[in-house]
Amino acid sequence: MLHIVPDFRMLHVQALNVDVLVIGAGPTGLGAAKRLYQLDGPSWMIIDSNETPGGLASTDITPEGFLYDVGGHVIFSHYKYFDDCIDEALPKEDDWYTHQRISYVRCKDLWVPYPFQNNISMLPKQEQVTCMDGMIDAAMEARVANTKPKNFDEWIVRMMGVGIADIFMRPYNFKVWAVPTTKMQCQWLGERVAAPDIKTVTKNVILQKTAGNWGPNATFRFPAHGGTGAIWIAVAKTIPNENKMFGKPGCVKSINADAKLVTLENGKTIQYEKLINTMAVDSLVEKMGDQSLISLSKDLFYSTTHVVGVGIRGERPERIGDKCWLYFPEDDCPFYRATIFSNYSPNNQPASSKKLPTLQLADGSKPSSSSPQEGPYWSIMLEVSESSLKPVNNASLLADSIRGLLNTAMLQPTDQIVSTYHRRFDHGYPTPTLEREGVLKQLLPALQAKDIFSRGRFGSWRYEVGNQDHSFMLGVEAADHIVNGAAELTLNYPDFVNGRVNHERRLVDGAQFFKSKKGIRDEGKPFAVGGSNEAKAVNGVVANGHAKKGSRSSVGGTK
Repeated sequence: MLHIVPDFRMLHVQALNVDVLVIGAGPTGLGAAKRLYQLDGPSWMIIDSNETPGGLASTDITPEGFLYDVGGHVIFSHYKYFDDCIDEALPKEDDWYTHQRISYVRCKDLWVPYPFQNNISMLPKQEQVTCMDGMIDAAMEARVANTKPKNFDEWIVRMMGVGIADIFMRPYNFKVWAVPTTKMQCQWLGERVAAPDIKTVTKNVILQKTAGNWGPNATFRFPAHGGTGAIWIAVAKTIPNENKMFGKPGCVKSINADAKLVTLENGKTIQYEKLINTMAVDSLVEKMGDQSLISLSKDLFYSTTHVVGVGIRGERPERIGDKCWLYFPEDDCPFYRATIFSNYSPNNQPASSKKLPTLQLADGSKPSSSSPQEGPYWSIMLEVSESSLKPVNNASLLADSIRGLLNTAMLQPTDQIVSTYHRRFDHGYPTPTLEREGVLKQLLPALQAKDIFSRGRFGSWRYEVGNQDHSFMLGVEAADHIVNGAAELTLNYPDFVNGRVNHERRLVDGAQFFKSKKGIRDEGKPFAVGGSNEAKAVNGVVANGHAKKGSRSSVGGTK
């Protein structure tokens, strides 16, 4: 079998031949490539149709200089290997900001601390009574129930009661998923939804207290420069250029699974032994032309995500403060979540000295002057879902979103808007519908029988392991399984990996560490295993710092 040629970009090469081909340079594909490079075994290659790596974890920048991620991403992690790789890619103290999550739900014209179900003490008295009645009924019902909830809606009512279901959980989740909670299963929940403690909630209602931070992302970190996309650009740089083919040359036209041959849009072909696919699995089977798998994939449901950004001139107002992200269950705005993106890093918006014209005032009126003026600036990033069950007017969505910001007191009528952004991402959320598991239990093994390992947020279609850390490790573990036969824990045991710190893999493992120590003694320099970057990480990656700006804390994958 032929192995990797020195430079895949050479035009005279018509056919390539590798042991493992990775399609897609988002977190999952880069995780697979990183592990294959570290293992230094089979020949491999990673391809992507985009020039810039990152996939659904990339970042856009507007002409005015405002940054917006593809949705609300932050870094918090369940895996030491993920931490190692991220810290190797962005190792400097000033590469990161670390934040305590400050998050609220907008409800009844009030800001209720997140999670809503633990903080109903902040609601008006009548809503408190409604929620408490439902919680008490649910607690009594749970004591005698001998069956498990059949869907997400039943789970909500069983755990929280009808009051919280009607006021928050049902409307909010429809806005997120663009499908009713009755059509969703509840296997995906795990650590993503907090179950309220009725005693604690009752005490907080009586004493008018709020509950403390909950969840794995109570502390998170964010890149100082370049948004979330900067992480994956940096990770990709730790992988040899000769193993990468990004941009138009890496665009896949078709896949012949029987011949194990990928044909690219430019007519060139790549022969492989094993394929790690990270494109959406419904797109994969279309490119394979397998009618039985195409038919099977039709029962996988997803929502489309619209990301809307608004850049505003002026000091960040006190009503916004240091909020991180905010949830909106009510119908006075089209978005389900708003992120104060300027709070994540001062570099997510233009410098105050940059002069920009005012496009409009928040109420839609024209500014008194259109001449460019200096800042300061701040920004809001909004997310809106769309599906066949929840259509969106694409043409009016930006204006509807700005009107929603006024309705929810996020903006004031006279606020000066200097920049707007709107981008539609067809595959936004892989929806955990009732049909999902039945499809995946047939589809993924059928692909694997053809030596195709479909992994990632949409590659394996499991939202419960769809954060950045999960996605990265799905690729890592797929590579390990192919090369060493290792178990893929993240894919097959989501609750297990989400309930612990997973330290079985490290970027520098024990054998490598002692080899590099020997290399230092014998030659005065580290021993680079497989010609890779692991050795330079010995003194930098393994030890994490404290949770402050520039720290490499493992407290904080992603949302």
